[in-house]
Amino acid sequence: MEILNKIQMHREEEGRLKWEGTFAEYLDILRERPEVAQTAHSRIYNMIKDAGVEEVDGQKRYKFFENQIFGLEDALERLVEEYFHSAARRLDVKKRILLLMGPVSGGKSTLVTMLKRGLEEYSRTDRGAVYAIKGCPMHEDPLHLIPHHMRSDFYDEFGIRIEGSLSPLNVMRLEKEYGGKIEDVMVERVVLSEDKRVGVGTFSPSDPKSQDIADLTGSIDFSTIAEYGSESDPRAYRFDGELNKANRGIMEFQEMLKCDEKFLWHLLSLTQEGNFKAGRFALISADEMIVAHTNEAEYKSFISNKKNEALHSRIIVMPIPYNLRVSEEERIYEKMIKESDIGDVHIAPHALKIAAIFTILTRLKDSQNGSVDALKKLKLYDGQNVEGFSSQDVEELKKEYADEGMEGIDPRYVINRISSAIIRKELTTVNALDVLRSIKDGLDQHASISKEDRERYLNFISVARKEYDEIAKKEVQKAFVYSYEESAKTLMDNYLDNVEAYCNKNKLRDPLTGEEMNPDEKLMRSIEEQIGISENAKKAFREEILIRISAYARKGKKFDYNSHERLREAIQKKLFADLKDVVKITTSTKTPDENQLKKVNEVIARLVDEHGYNTASANDLLKYVGSLLNR
Repeated sequence: MEILNKIQMHREEEGRLKWEGTFAEYLDILRERPEVAQTAHSRIYNMIKDAGVEEVDGQKRYKFFENQIFGLEDALERLVEEYFHSAARRLDVKKRILLLMGPVSGGKSTLVTMLKRGLEEYSRTDRGAVYAIKGCPMHEDPLHLIPHHMRSDFYDEFGIRIEGSLSPLNVMRLEKEYGGKIEDVMVERVVLSEDKRVGVGTFSPSDPKSQDIADLTGSIDFSTIAEYGSESDPRAYRFDGELNKANRGIMEFQEMLKCDEKFLWHLLSLTQEGNFKAGRFALISADEMIVAHTNEAEYKSFISNKKNEALHSRIIVMPIPYNLRVSEEERIYEKMIKESDIGDVHIAPHALKIAAIFTILTRLKDSQNGSVDALKKLKLYDGQNVEGFSSQDVEELKKEYADEGMEGIDPRYVINRISSAIIRKELTTVNALDVLRSIKDGLDQHASISKEDRERYLNFISVARKEYDEIAKKEVQKAFVYSYEESAKTLMDNYLDNVEAYCNKNKLRDPLTGEEMNPDEKLMRSIEEQIGISENAKKAFREEILIRISAYARKGKKFDYNSHERLREAIQKKLFADLKDVVKITTSTKTPDENQLKKVNEVIARLVDEHGYNTASANDLLKYVGSLLNR
């Protein structure tokens, strides 16, 4: 039983992580590994950095967020560098609440959950190890034992700054249990865990009339007052509020902006001074990152209230917009489907892509550049080549609106509509048309969509449908070409022979008769016209091809079918155009003859084997393309 072996290994790992010793022994660890004394913000930053960082096209990609957060590279880079990196360096940003602001289902909660789960795992590594005073309910930093007047000497010796004061409970324990001998205080290694309430906390506000501030700061244990004689005895206090338990790690403050004011007062002192008031004690130090999340409407309402001004300056707002790239949106859907109970349903190729096209269109704002329509903008954002535009144009488009991506259709809506189509019609295969149909039907039920937006969204469904029509035709036509790559290579070689003869003003030799011939202008133009090369532009295009071939030859590389994107597109379109009539007749015949039936079966087999369809979705695709070609 493999699972039992893994449980045994886990138990052994838990045992290996355990450590306890005196404060003097802890200092020996600190001398060898000073990173052990890092702050909560520094630990989170190093956790992200240690997972790996790579730079792609001048933009940082953090592997920590891979396979969970998609298409938010700009937002994540800003978050990590402007907040976590600065806070890790003890800059003033460390004294701020991190507020993630963005639309629903945009990834805010996922991001916070990743930080919490990641911190739990990181605390199990040597680099992320956390040590605390043994028996302390707040897992207090052992370095708080060093008296304030000796901390400059400690810095000179260890190079480590100490922030915060010893908590009232540990002040008492130091005297009563250890006789004031700091070096004898027991220290233990702790593993952060939200389940065990160690260094990871979550506070969720409820009815202000019934919720107690004790949920945040702990409370007096009245059953012990008779034993200890006073409410101001720290042993009579339960240090079990979320601020207490999240010390040394992270606390998620859910729906912070909806909270009663008295719950936010404690955050003023905690963020600015690193401490908070609880019971009848001196201020209690806490080292934790507070993260909250909200939407734009709630945030605007919050800052418009003058009563909240004190908290405004203690908040760092990080916008978390929707993803604006089609390919990344597809990955979001794939992830959500994998986590759902519809993971066994066959989703036909391009179904999620078409849904993503519709969704991204709803999130984009109209460009101020009149030559850029919504579809071009969508393709440029997704990294596709659009004739006449460069990467510089993409950067200019992104600068037009600071808040682009803060509204539109959310991923959860699309997955809900896919689920609805499957369940209502008991489908085992879902194609792009099923998805678009279900999205369209659901717009009437979407309470937050205005009549004006609904009209826009219906138009976007039409745009997405047209995109699918083109994709479907290409897919079928490609499958109809027997040995497609070979046919394309033959056509391209023929074209290149003619281009070379044309540019060098040479003649070609007929392979059968041996006669000299002029370059085949008709053939060259039939290919070039497929991608809109005009009569006036043909010479420049052909010379460009020849230059590319020469450049490849100099580098010892072979120029092939995939070496020039526009030429490849032209070759594809030419092949497809030549086959159009064959496809039309074969797919639209109600009673196909034996030869046609054989061809259809071959195409279905190729769609299944090479393009990811199953038999049902391949049949649906053929019928649909047949109807398109016969219009």
